[in-house]
Amino acid sequence: MTVALSIEPFWVSLGVGLGVMVISARVSLRLRRSRKVEEKAQILDDQAVDRIIRQGKLSINEDVLDLDAIDDEEERFWSETWDEPEEAW
Repeated sequence: MTVALSIEPFWVSLGVGLGVMVISARVSLRLRRSRKVEEKAQILDDQAVDRIIRQGKLSINEDVLDLDAIDDEEERFWSETWDEPEEAW
């Protein structure tokens, strides 16, 4: 008793195509991750080390939050009066 297996070329090509897509997505993800690691590693140079020694810290983001303005806005928000919700009948 022999059983002949017949695989249609469509399913074979579909499987190969999906395999290629998965492999290319994995390679792309690995390349993106390695680029991000390289970008983060480039932040710490000699100037950054000197700044750490002088100031004791390194601020990567130059946009510093205005804490006074944030406090003022929070005070304004909490001091507002709010209308009570209407009761639905």
